[in-house]
Amino acid sequence: MKHLSMIVSGLVVIACAFLAPTAAQAQMDLENSTFEENPPWYAGAGVGLIKFEGDEATKSGAFINLRLGYDYTQRWSFEGVFNLAPVLGSNDVYNFDSGADAREGMDEENCVGVGLAVDALMHLFLAPDRRIDPFLLAGVGFMYYTADRPNRINPDPTIRFGAGVAYHFNPAWAVRADAIGVMTIDKTEFNFMPAALVTYKWGTDVPRSLRADGGLTDTDGDGLPDQDELRLKTDPRNPDTDGDGLLDGEEVLKYKTDPLNPDSDYDGLTDGQEVYAHKTDPNVRDTDKGGVADGHEVIEDLTNPLDPSDDLLLFTLEIEFDTDKSVIKPVYFGDLDKIAKVLLRDPNSTARIEGHADKRKTSVADYNLQLSERRARAVVDYLADKHGIARSRMKPVGYGFNRPVAPNDPVIGNIKNRRVEVYIRRGAIPTPPRAGGNAPAR
Repeated sequence: MKHLSMIVSGLVVIACAFLAPTAAQAQMDLENSTFEENPPWYAGAGVGLIKFEGDEATKSGAFINLRLGYDYTQRWSFEGVFNLAPVLGSNDVYNFDSGADAREGMDEENCVGVGLAVDALMHLFLAPDRRIDPFLLAGVGFMYYTADRPNRINPDPTIRFGAGVAYHFNPAWAVRADAIGVMTIDKTEFNFMPAALVTYKWGTDVPRSLRADGGLTDTDGDGLPDQDELRLKTDPRNPDTDGDGLLDGEEVLKYKTDPLNPDSDYDGLTDGQEVYAHKTDPNVRDTDKGGVADGHEVIEDLTNPLDPSDDLLLFTLEIEFDTDKSVIKPVYFGDLDKIAKVLLRDPNSTARIEGHADKRKTSVADYNLQLSERRARAVVDYLADKHGIARSRMKPVGYGFNRPVAPNDPVIGNIKNRRVEVYIRRGAIPTPPRAGGNAPAR
């Protein structure tokens, strides 16, 4: 027992000295890790003590403990277990069948014990950055002994149960202590198997492209040193914090876009889509200066965001409606009359009328979507009722606060986002009759 305590103490000292990073780095690694980004597989190695009941055929002894684990969820892990007890002495046992005095429990002086088991661990703390990790454990297994034990089956099936606690130095390395009770199914013996282990989760360091940049660490390999990411509030363990398809370093150093905003110019396309798919400028809402935002050209109009000649005719109206109302005030009739003249001059043209809203902390998405559509319909009603424009030529759409053109203040929103946009697609120009052909009837 004394030797076992010395071995366990030595393992803990070695782990603390060689496996743990600095306190600051370890804390940053844990705080910036999530369950989803951590690889699930891990392995552990350690030593323990098999404490047998007094009437078992073998005496208590030390064992080597190896584990292969898989984190199925934050709550549940599953482990395959290999135990090797290299020296188990023979114990004096009472012969219950004959009532004879105690006798040797095994036919040999010593034997080797080999165990296999499968355990399920239920973690009690669910935070992905947990440093202290207590858990409950249950499983099944068996122990095989190299010497015969009279009146006992070999291998001996077991049911396992217990608890433990792990201390995570960082997402890769941890030390842990297990206290496991083992019940043999044959003769129903209750034994105790405490153990201490060091565990390693492989793969956590693989995606972390550590490179030197003036002596600074770039954990996620995105081109920004960790200290710059902390200053910019980007994630030093996620190379693309806002998920727009551009690395944080590319956004800050190359394209000058916002690494915390996937659509830096509010045109409806992510910065990555603009750079790689459409070759537009992620900092300019209307790259070709044709009058329509790049995202609207790509998503709605199916026009070329690099060709200004195919842009639709856009009218942007900052129409102020009363709260929860969709009635157009007379002050805006003049602007709508100008739009009507454009549509009347080109009887083959069509219009897409879009209602937009700003967003505040109290805004409700579904309600704003419906309200913005009612406001777009109010514009259609005005143009149809007053100017006789066919409703079939106009399509009202409501987007709520899903397509802002500028950042919203959480309290007052942004007046730029409370708008109605009218996109007019020019009608096809009639083809004149060919020379010598039949002239149209008069």
